[in-house]
This record gives sequence, structure tokens and C-alpha cells, in this order.
Amino acid sequence: MKQILIILIAIAQSVLIYGQDLKKTGTLSEIVDYKLSGYSILDTTSGDLNRDSFKDLIVIYIKDTEEKTSDVIDNPVYRPLLIYIGQSNGTLKMTAKNEKAVLCYDCGGVMGDPFSQVVIKNGYFTVEHYGGSSWRWTRFVTFKYSTSDSNWYLHRDGGDSFHASDPKNVTTNVKTTKDFGVIPFDKFDIYKEYE
Repeated sequence: MKQILIILIAIAQSVLIYGQDLKKTGTLSEIVDYKLSGYSILDTTSGDLNRDSFKDLIVIYIKDTEEKTSDVIDNPVYRPLLIYIGQSNGTLKMTAKNEKAVLCYDCGGVMGDPFSQVVIKNGYFTVEHYGGSSWRWTRFVTFKYSTSDSNWYLHRDGGDSFHASDPKNVTTNVKTTKDFGVIPFDKFDIYKEYE
């Protein structure tokens, strides 16, 4: 019964997010000012996501009730990440979205919300996380733009771990396309283990 309830909640969240009128195009200020019903903006980052001469934008939304409703084990509240591409007329057009590219509010353990920032550089973007308790960890998920089909693909996923009492003794674990194959941005799931 609990599993059925979890599945129904996940479906309801998807319908709420994708069923609403997400801002498809607009100027930078219009998109940043846009309020998705029941959500707020966690972070925005601009840069060149597709290696053209126009500024692009990443927007990460958070559910207004996530602090109270997110349960990392049974029901993490997802955080939609939307990619807007700069157009020649000065507007931005939403071209990609993924609900499972950013860790949930309580996925960081004792350290709290693990989300740190999104960095854009030369057709790549990286979602950075930091969390843990006595054992600390980072997780950097990097996507690379493909000019052949105008899409982003998982490029690297991994990070460092160390004990708080010995921060110089760091273990690094990073996987690349050699490990997980070809994964489009919209199909990536940060909660899934990729072999």
C-alpha cells in the first residue's frame, strides 16, 4: 500500500509540474519574475549553454512546501531544472527540462540542503552538491552540449568524500560516458545508480 501511495504522489507531482503553464519564452527578467504556481526559484545561472553568441539561462525551481514534505527515503520532492536558450530577437526559449537533475532538500543529511550551485562553461553545465555529516561528500553532475542534435548529455557524475576529522584524506569517485553510456539530459535521474 505504501508503494502505491508513493507512486500516486510522484504521478501527481509530475502532472502538477508539467500540466501547468511553464514559461516557454520571454526576456530574462520576465522568466526570472515568472512564478510557477506552488514553486519558487532556487537558483538561476546564465552563460553559453549551446556555444552560440546568445546568453542562455538555467532556472531551478523548488516546491514551496519542500521543507515540510520532502522525505529523502520514501518521497523526495523533486526540483525542476529548466534550460532556456537565447534567441536572435533577445528572448529566451525553454528547450529542455528535468525534475531529477538536482538533489532534494533533505538529501544532504546533517549538512542540510545539498544544492550548492550550477556552473555554465563553454557548452557544459554542472550541478554541484555538498552534504553529509561526519563523512562529507560532494557530487558534481556535468552535462555536455551536442551540436549534432542540439541536446545535452551526461558527461561526468561523481565527486569526493572525506571524514570531517581528516579532510586531507579525500577519496574521489567519478564516472564518465565509458561507465554509464549515453544518457540525455531529460532522461537523467540523480536518484538512480548508473553502472
